[in-house]
Formats: sequence, structure tokens, C-alpha cells
Amino acid sequence: MFAAVLALTAGALTASAATAPPASALTPPVGFTADNLATYQTNGIVWSLAEANGVVYAGGTFTNVRPAGSPAGSNTTSAVNFAAFDAATGAPTGCSLSFTRSSGTATVRALAVSPDKSTLYAGGYFNAVNGRGANGLVAVNTADCTLRAGFAPNFGATVRALDVAGDGTVYAGGDFQSLDSRTRRFFGAVTAAGAVTAWNPDADDPGRTLKVTPDGQNVLIGGDFFTVGGANSHALAVTSAASGALTRAYTGNFIPSSAVIKDIVTDTASNGWYAGGEGAGGASFDGRLAMGLDTFDQRWRDTCQGATQALRVYRGVLYAGSHVHDCSTMGGFPNQVRKHLTAQSVGDPAMLGWLPDTNDGIGEPVGPRALTVSSRGGRDFLWVGGEFTTVNGVAQQALTRFATTPDTGAPSVPVVSLSAPRAGAVRVSWRSGLDLDDSLLTYRVYRNGGSTPVHTTTGSSLFFSRPQLTFTDTDVVAGRSYSYRITASDGTNTSALSANATVTAAGSSSPYAQRVLADGADLYWRYDEAGGAFAADASDNDDGGVYVNAPSYRSAPSAVAGSSALALNGADEYVYSDRLHHYTSPTPYSIETWFRTDTGRGGRIVGYGNNIGSAQGHTSGISDKLLYLTDNGRLAFGVQAGSTSSRPTVTSAASYNDNAWHHAVATQGPSGMRLYVDGVSVGSNATADNRSYNGYWRVGGDAMTNGWPSRPTSTYFAGQVDETAIYPSALSAAQVAAHHDLADTPPGPGDTTLTLTPTEDAYVNSVAANTAYNNDQLASRGTTAYLSYLRYTLPTAPAGQELRSARLTFRTSSDPTAGSADSHTLVPVSGAWTESAVTYNSRPSLATTVLGTISGATAVSTDYSVELDAPALGGALGSAYSLALTSGGTDSLRIWSGEVATAAHRPQLVLTFGAE
Repeated sequence: MFAAVLALTAGALTASAATAPPASALTPPVGFTADNLATYQTNGIVWSLAEANGVVYAGGTFTNVRPAGSPAGSNTTSAVNFAAFDAATGAPTGCSLSFTRSSGTATVRALAVSPDKSTLYAGGYFNAVNGRGANGLVAVNTADCTLRAGFAPNFGATVRALDVAGDGTVYAGGDFQSLDSRTRRFFGAVTAAGAVTAWNPDADDPGRTLKVTPDGQNVLIGGDFFTVGGANSHALAVTSAASGALTRAYTGNFIPSSAVIKDIVTDTASNGWYAGGEGAGGASFDGRLAMGLDTFDQRWRDTCQGATQALRVYRGVLYAGSHVHDCSTMGGFPNQVRKHLTAQSVGDPAMLGWLPDTNDGIGEPVGPRALTVSSRGGRDFLWVGGEFTTVNGVAQQALTRFATTPDTGAPSVPVVSLSAPRAGAVRVSWRSGLDLDDSLLTYRVYRNGGSTPVHTTTGSSLFFSRPQLTFTDTDVVAGRSYSYRITASDGTNTSALSANATVTAAGSSSPYAQRVLADGADLYWRYDEAGGAFAADASDNDDGGVYVNAPSYRSAPSAVAGSSALALNGADEYVYSDRLHHYTSPTPYSIETWFRTDTGRGGRIVGYGNNIGSAQGHTSGISDKLLYLTDNGRLAFGVQAGSTSSRPTVTSAASYNDNAWHHAVATQGPSGMRLYVDGVSVGSNATADNRSYNGYWRVGGDAMTNGWPSRPTSTYFAGQVDETAIYPSALSAAQVAAHHDLADTPPGPGDTTLTLTPTEDAYVNSVAANTAYNNDQLASRGTTAYLSYLRYTLPTAPAGQELRSARLTFRTSSDPTAGSADSHTLVPVSGAWTESAVTYNSRPSLATTVLGTISGATAVSTDYSVELDAPALGGALGSAYSLALTSGGTDSLRIWSGEVATAAHRPQLVLTFGAE
């Protein structure tokens, strides 16, 4: 039903590990790492780049350069609109030319090097270079950085594009309409000596880019124009290199009227040429074209939105500078945050796993403006210039570079979720990692602290689709606890081990969960995670989710026996699917979830939308297949009928904001729409149609336009959700009723889980040795000591059962120093203490037994858990039991205490009992 889309075309990457090769640094055919190198910066925009003999030249609108890491205005060296750099070090070479004007703002907009690398041509808007008169174009000897005498063409306005043919002819495009007093509208050429040639395309609007074909017979031109030589050809044309006459026109809507062409490059190896467009609106052209050098016909078209500014081909890969943000028109990711550097194979528009990034920066702003490739010292370098002020999240203005080697960036640390879905099995699920130059990664799963992996697999991921991967461990014993950690490797660099996760193997299965899976759910979020940002999918479709803005985990009571729920604040917390889906109407589907609330503001409970979720608040412009609550508590199920504004909706007569759990199922198929609540149908209509588009499932909130009937005041849901499932079929009434009736059925004998909150807790501080601290935080540190104490009332074991496992779950506080890189231990308290009176000077004595060790709790406002010594606690069942949190390190750990207002943030002791 909802086929995951992981790339821009049918050649999608997948998370399947069955036949994937081992990961290697730089997933082929990517040739550059995503690790930006230290490079000098400018204080303004770099518009153009060129290279010769290991030197990279930058032209633009700036007045100085400074080293990497230097803030604007510090450590500057004068460089007026031009600078030259060592390709391998990123430092200036000493070649200094100053491009100025007697009035107005001078700028260098175009750079090109002769085929023999002896001459650099610089074009733009200037009338002097180093004080010597010049009108828009100069020739520079690359050997000694001097102006070539006698080369003095006079352009009537800005030169924006340059290329040099094998015979030395210099072709130019720009805003000018005269060249040496001859009419040359927006395109013209001069010989190596500076004499005007006969080449005259005679366009009607400015030229932005041009490229001589490798055979020297034609010049490919791009820009704003609509006619060339009086004939229609908008934005793109092929002209004779001798006369400028049209060789090939592009008419009709080949390039939409609202678009211009910003860059053209050629590639002999692929016998192709490539053009980048900048347009306005979704119907325009912002992407890339692949064209043939033999026929000048189109080979493929990338219709992503994002104003392509610069292109370069390197070893079969087309690198682009843009701000791509929406590829939905070609089956890719929908509108989301901008990405500024991308790569595609010259034979296929599918996005490759190379995604270093800049910001938009100053100016328009659009980010990168220019690319070039240079070689020096046995390495190749991709240089990027533009308007940006950051690279990979670090301050760096207008220039950066990437090399072919070495790859030093490790993949992100996997996020792990564990479950015990049935007897004799533990399911280890994790969100696939992200590496900015490696889409294919190798994962190794380690069990119980072992150094040898128990499972190794590979999987592919991109920034907009990070599929869940799963390993089912069947070498387990019911009632025994198992811990797992995972690494991700690109073949050269390996991530740190994931945080330790622990689960107790079950002796039986959840009847509810097994029925949901048996009925075909292909997305099933149970919300049983102890924390983190990953929502595991219990189905075999591995469609994991992402928790946004840290909703409250392990909320109790849950809707289904043996499970836990998720609490949402109704303001900004939600979950979105981590895989892009494509839905085609009228394919049937079902939405199922449990919810509990007492809100009077309504809210969107489950829905489908065209935008990826994020903490930055990216909401969907298109959404339907919605299950939402109205302000008066009525449940509504609505769709958008095709692309029309009609929104057929089924709404319940009863209200359900009564703070009780309710089971909701919405189905749509050939017989129409139907809504069930608590196992019974509450309404239907005959609508079988809905909206077809790429998108993501979201639980807890997203945009809702005013056209939805009884649109709620809040589009975010305040309350609890549990057991959300999506099906590729319309569930029958009998199936819905069976699911509802199974919710209260426990997993079966042998498993009893109890969750306890502290009856007392406090911490002490050696600096204030006589002060009692019993506020909403606990703390632990060895130097300048903090110690914390917790007391729990332990129950007796259920009849015929014994304590099999115990763990402490906790959330680090929002204090900026809450996370800790040190280890912290939990030990029994042997002395007496009370919450209101304990101080550092009156602190109780501690036992030497270590119940558990906390490590890796480095993030603030994040949930963690630690496995405790169950036999040690088992001897204290039926009594009040105290434990202390201590450390010998210098890095403090701060966690929420039992006094914190949000119940789910309090430190909880989770006890699991099994048959004796």
C-alpha cells in the first residue's frame, strides 16, 4: 500500500541487508568526502571559481579574506573582489589583483582558464584592475599573476559568464549589449588577442552561462532570453561556435517561462552536458537537465525545487550547489528543510548519499554559487563558493572545499529499541544511521557486553529516509535479561557504541499484538521505548518513527495489557514515520489507534501529510486520511477527495474526551469510509477516493486547513496514545471488534511487570554540607561531591513467581550540564535517612554491592534506563528499600526526581516477575 520511496526515482535505496555489499568509505560513485577542510574565507559573496595548476581563483563581491575559524573583521588580508588560493592548503598564494570601479559597486562575476592553463580570464563589472583601466574583461598570466598587456576588450555592461575554446577564443555572456562599440546583445566573443569575433547569438535578454562543446563546434548558452537570433528558444540554446547561429532551439515549455538557466557543464566521458535551472513556483524549473552532446536531446530531468546555481562533473557524478527542498514532482521527498550540496550520477537523477551542507547565507540568499575541481599533491579537491556563512553547521563564509581522501567522518550512533514480542525471541530494532558521504553502512550488534558481534548487516539510508533495521535474537531464555549495543561503520570510520538497552525475554506473547500483526499491519508503533527519539515498528515492514520534542514515554496506565503508552502535550510533540511513502488512491487502508484525553481543544490524532517532521516545525501543505478530535470531543475521520477542496468526513455522535481509553479504527476501501469506536461502527459514507501523493504518517499533530469540518482549536493532540497501526486493507467489523476485545487480555502466565515511583528522594551537596535538597532534581558527582538517595516500597512477588529482572528508568533534567560522560553507580543504602532531613554531613552509610552502573547518559532532557541486580533486590521484596546514586568522576549527572511535575519524568523502578 504505502511503498517506501528512498531516492528520487525508481532506483531507490532500501534498508534490505540480504544482498547488500559491505560498506566502504565513500559509497560509490561518490568521489569526495563530506568533511569540509580548513579554508580561508571572504567577507562577501563568491560568485565564480576557476582553477589552474593547483591554484583556485575566486571572484566576487568582497574586500578581504581571513583564515578559517576567524570571525568577520579579524585577521584580515585585503583582497578586493578577487583572491587566489592553494588548492591543497586553502591558504592564499600571494596572487593579488584589485578589481574596482570609479563609481558603483565593482564585482567579479565570471572566471575561466584557457585550455593550456596559461591564462585566467576574469569578467564582471569593473573599470580598473590594480589601478589600470579595464572594461569588464581582463586576461591574467597564471605563471606570475600579471595582467596580459594589449588585451583590452570593452564590454558595455556586466560580464556574467565565460568560457575559452581550444583556439583561444573567449566567449562571454552577461548584461552587455555592446562589445567594442559593436552590437552584441548579451553574448559576444573575442580572440586571444582581444579582437571581436563574428560570434553573435543576438539574444533578447541577459546571458548567465555558456560552455564550448568539447569538439569546439558549438557553444551551449543559458540565461534569461526568450529568443536567439530572432527565433524562439527560451533560457537554453545551442549555437554555432563560428557565427552564433542556432544549431538547436528549445521551444514550447521545455524551459518554463518563469525559469532561467544558471550553469552549464560538459562531460566527455558521458558524452553529455548538464544544465541547472532557477525558477519561481512548483510549475517552474529549479533542477538539473542531462543532455546528449551527440543529438542535444534530453536524457533525464530532475524537477526538484531549489534554484540550482552551480554544477561540476567529477568521475561520473554531477555535483550541484542549490537549496533543494522539494522533490515530490519526481517521486522524491516532499517540501522540507533546504539542502545546499548534492550529488547525482550522470546517468540517473537519483540522489546519492553525499550531503555536506551550508546555510543560505547573505545576499538573496541562496547558499552556494560556484563549484570547481582542482588537483594538487596527489589529491583532488572540490571547491565551493557562494553566499553561505556556515558549512556543516560551523561558521565559515563564502568558501569551503572537500577532498577525495581521507574520509574522517563517522556515521551517527544508532538509536536502539528492544522488545520481547513472543516467547523465545528478543527483537532488536534500530534507526539506520546517517553519514554525509556514505549511504550504505555496516551495523554490528553486540549482546551482554560482548566484544564479538552476534549479528552483522548492512543497510542504506538518506537524510529524508532512514529505515528501521531489525535483528531477532532467538538464542534467549524466558525471564532472563539481555542487553544490546550497536555500532555503524562506513568501512573506515565506526560510530561509538549505542547506549546500552536491556530487555527481559518473555515467556509468552501479547494476544493483542499478535492479532494486529496477523491481520496485516505494515506500520505498528507500540510506544514501549524507555526514551530516545526512535519509535520502533513492531511489523515486518520496519517503518520506524521519530519522536519530536521529547514526548513523555512509558505513560501509565496503558490501553493494552502488558504495554505502555505515549503522552503528548498538545503543543508541539508528535511522531512521524521515518520512511517516505507513496499512496495512490483508491487503494484501501485502515488506521487504528487508542487514545485518552480530557482536552476541550480537540487535536489531530493520526494523519498523513506531505512534509517530514522536525523540531523546527515543518508542517504539511497537503494532508488527508485524518483521524482527529473536535473541540467537543467528537471523533472525526476525513479525507481529501482527489485534488479538490472537498473533504468528506465521518464524525461520531458521541464525545470521547472523558479521560478514558478509547479504541479508534478508520477504514477506507471500495465500499467507502467507516469509523469505529470501541469496537462498534459509529458512522460511514460511500467515498472511496482520497488524495494521492508522497508523504509521511504522523501521530499527535500536523497542519489542518480551515476546510476540515469542525476543525479543532488545536491541531496538536493533548493526551495519551497507544498501539498505533496502519494496514494495507480495510479491516472488517469482526476484526475491529476482536482487536478491541483483546486489549484487556494479559500476555499470559509467567510475566508480571510492576512500575514503582519513589516514596522519598533527595540529594546532598558537600559544598552546602548542612543543607537538605529535596527539590525536583537529583544529582551525582564524585569531586565536590553530590550523592542522591531514592526509597521504593517493594511489593511481594505474585504467587508462584519470582523477581526476574529490575531496571531503573530516569530522565536527565533540562539543566545544560545534566548529561554526564562519567559512569555513575547505584548501591544499597545501609544507614537511615529521610527526605526532609538528610544532608551531606548526616548522610547515611552505603553498602559496597553495585546494583547497576549508568553510562552513556550524555544528553539533557533524555530518557535512559539501567539494569539492576535482580537477585539483590529480590531479597528485599515486601519492604522499603533505599538505593544511592554515586560517582567517582568529575562530570555531574542531574536527573528529575519524584517531585517533578510530569509524572513520566520521575525515576521509576520497573520490576518483572516470572514463574518460579
